[in-house]
Amino acid sequence: MDDEYSKFVRRMNPPRVVIDNDTCEDATVIQVDSVNKHGILLDVVQVLAEVDLIITKAYISSDGVWFMDVFNVIDQNGKKIRDQDIINYIQMRLESNASFVPSMRDSVGVMPSEEYTSIELSGTDRPGLLSEVCAVLADLHCNVVNAEIWTHNARAAAVVHVTDDSTGCAIKDLNHLATIKELLCNVLRGNSELKAAKMTLATPGVTNRDRRLHQLMFADRDYEKVERAELKRIEDKGSRPQVTALDCSQKDYTVVTMRSKDRPKLLFDIICTLTDMQYVVFHGMVNTGRMEAYQEFYIRHVDGLPISSEAERERVVQCLEAAIERRASEGLELQLCTDDRVGLLSDITRIFRENSLCIKRAEISTKGGKAVDTFYVTDVTGNTVDPKIIDSVRRQIGQTVLQVKLNPSPPPKAPQGTTMGYLFGNLFKARSFQNFKLIRSYS
Repeated sequence: MDDEYSKFVRRMNPPRVVIDNDTCEDATVIQVDSVNKHGILLDVVQVLAEVDLIITKAYISSDGVWFMDVFNVIDQNGKKIRDQDIINYIQMRLESNASFVPSMRDSVGVMPSEEYTSIELSGTDRPGLLSEVCAVLADLHCNVVNAEIWTHNARAAAVVHVTDDSTGCAIKDLNHLATIKELLCNVLRGNSELKAAKMTLATPGVTNRDRRLHQLMFADRDYEKVERAELKRIEDKGSRPQVTALDCSQKDYTVVTMRSKDRPKLLFDIICTLTDMQYVVFHGMVNTGRMEAYQEFYIRHVDGLPISSEAERERVVQCLEAAIERRASEGLELQLCTDDRVGLLSDITRIFRENSLCIKRAEISTKGGKAVDTFYVTDVTGNTVDPKIIDSVRRQIGQTVLQVKLNPSPPPKAPQGTTMGYLFGNLFKARSFQNFKLIRSYS
């Protein structure tokens, strides 16, 4: 009865989205008002991430039965959002009651659809793993149309969309799918019997691909510390995220604060992890500078209780650090653009492997018959690649086909210490709260 009543309340109070290009001088302001429900913050942030918007500031309030958030956003060029198609898409998605948060699946699977077959992989990372996976797919006449691969803390996860080379569509043959499963599981296992990969045939998935990668790595416990020689290299501690989880006994919350290098989809990655860990953000703020992002959230578990033990607090901190680091651009960025063909990815990754390049993250896509791929690579020890090796790789692949993108200068070292109480303190001063006046004007 409570569930039916909640549905009735949502039908009587549909979400409302206001997109304003006049109030703020340098950003588009998006205000979302809705009846509160678990997962709604992720729904909103996911839609903004899908259209590649950058969130520069955000104010979150969902204490009680109402959800009311304000986001300052810009496009990839640092401009306000003027494209009416994007504006219409945001309003259509957020004002619809159709969105929901699907349950997390623990197993790795091959999910068929009409256009392509989606293959999900997770296992122990090692040099040459992606090359071996691509070689198996090419031998089985599978064409990779797009994919995303993450590695973190000695673990690897990938979502790969493939088509049947002969039909150009999804793979329908169950025997063929079974063979793909068997051979890919063998590749993922390698010489290790630990955390052997499991693959299942599932119905078509509806989970956002980036969120699915978070779920795969979270299920594989990539947040746990791993002692391996290649992970012991000297790191710039100033670039590591700083995460704290402290008690706020006056309001019965746990206050989570995060300082890290700013990057696209940072807020989405954090909210994904908090949602899948069954935590609710009741209040929060996001503020980004030229290079650094500061985020502060007042959270409770879905059962209404704050973090109650030191072990739980440590796990939350570790998981949020992992969420921030998984998509971090580790290594040298290489961009490939050439005519697509079957086996192209297998050939490219083989050349990388033969030149001792380790792929830390990759985004694979095909557009209009062109392969447009981005790889982040290091040497096998995790250090910067020798420029002579990059020159050799480019000569083998093609100087104009493979380009090196110059990495930006390293971020300034994050300030030490925490700033607990920033949201309920400095944020409500007049100068810091200027944009939040929108709530009253639109109410």
